Amino acid sequence: MYLSQIQLTNFRSYKSLDLPLKAGVTTFVGENGEGKTNIVEAIIYLATLSSHRVSTDQPLVRLGSDQAIIRARIKNEEREALIEMELNSNRANRAKINNQPTRSQREILGFLHTTFFSPEDLDLVRGDPSGRRSYIDQALVQQTPRMSAVISDYERSLKQRNSLLKTRAPLSALEPWDEHLIEFGSEIIAERIKILFKLKEFFSEAHQNISKKKRFTVDYRSNIEGLSAEKDLNKEVLKEKLIEVRAQERDRAITLIGPHRDDLLLSLEDQPVKGYASQGESWSVALTLKLATYLLLKNEGKNPILILDDVFAELDEARRSMLVDLALNATQTLITVAVESDLPKSLAQNLRYVKEGSVG
Repeated sequence: MYLSQIQLTNFRSYKSLDLPLKAGVTTFVGENGEGKTNIVEAIIYLATLSSHRVSTDQPLVRLGSDQAIIRARIKNEEREALIEMELNSNRANRAKINNQPTRSQREILGFLHTTFFSPEDLDLVRGDPSGRRSYIDQALVQQTPRMSAVISDYERSLKQRNSLLKTRAPLSALEPWDEHLIEFGSEIIAERIKILFKLKEFFSEAHQNISKKKRFTVDYRSNIEGLSAEKDLNKEVLKEKLIEVRAQERDRAITLIGPHRDDLLLSLEDQPVKGYASQGESWSVALTLKLATYLLLKNEGKNPILILDDVFAELDEARRSMLVDLALNATQTLITVAVESDLPKSLAQNLRYVKEGSVG
């Protein structure tokens, strides 16, 4: 699978862009602020319905416009698909597949898969738990697109429940949202544990490709005991725990348990990475997490597009070499660099120069 064309209208700095692409390596070269990362951001959005740079859609719409459009042509063996996302400032976003409107924008999930590396990946290791939750949930959605709706339903239920807790609403008003929280939360936790089990098969292989010095492990961490890969068992555990913390939640006016409070525990030789690992070790772990998702998707036949966004300047020679090998073996690799000399020589092919929102 690869992208043969990407078209942007009023997306970020691009009023209009029609860019043909091909399999293999393509590198976008441009100074910071010229628009090279905007191109790969649009592609990541089509694969995940989210940006890797901002948490809301509004910054993606070009200043002065009410709507942005991302359109991509995807080739997969002998088949071809055209997918389109319409990002709207004043109404719900809309999607099309082969020029036909979809009932939900989530229907485009699964057409395109990506794995991206960026300087922000270091936050997976050193940042707060929300980044690690986002990492596992994005992997989950790319593997099982329907989980996007489950996660969205959970977040909506959580927001409503927290609002009721803040207003000291009666127990009767909370009960329906307790049920939603349990229903959606138990499935998210079960699916996270399942995909983490699958990823563990690739964590060791990925880390060996990057650093052979220390053993790397990942575990699911929650403030609730007894969680598992079985949704029904999780429902019982969550139900009991909600009753247990009810008084604390009402005192603090916030939901204290659920997948929104969980984390991934990253360890090197049984020591937590956060707070103990060196800069180089932290980069190795961050790259391992991303590489493992790439290997999982590829193993399942999803053949993700590899995106390397301004990452080479951040890495030492050994880690750069690993990414070079990965890039040369992927069906399609898209790279951005601010300085052409940062690009390894073996990848200096099909260079596209980006300046002031145009691609030459």
